[in-house]
Amino acid sequence: MSKFDERVEKYIAAYKEKVGGKLDEELLRKVTKGLGPSIYNKDAETVSAEKSEMERVVTNYLKKKLGLSGDNLMESVEAVIEKYGKSERAKYRACIYYMLCVHHGKESVYN
Repeated sequence: MSKFDERVEKYIAAYKEKVGGKLDEELLRKVTKGLGPSIYNKDAETVSAEKSEMERVVTNYLKKKLGLSGDNLMESVEAVIEKYGKSERAKYRACIYYMLCVHHGKESVYN
């Protein structure tokens, strides 16, 4: 199994454990691939609940990657982080981005 596949398996397991519910594994794989080599960096692989980190998610992912705009973007990040578990230290970026993509109905970005 490749290192990439190992990471995807880890994210699938984390999603099922922390969030549960329906998971589109193929979309999670595409979101993970879009993160590039950052998934292999322990610090870049995770998202913190700090305001500055959440603002970067809004700017770099929701606005630039997904092409979203509006005033409610920070609220969607907060809602997704709350669903994942705010007290959970290691919130995997791939899982958070996957959840945001589904939350905003932007799956087509990865097709």
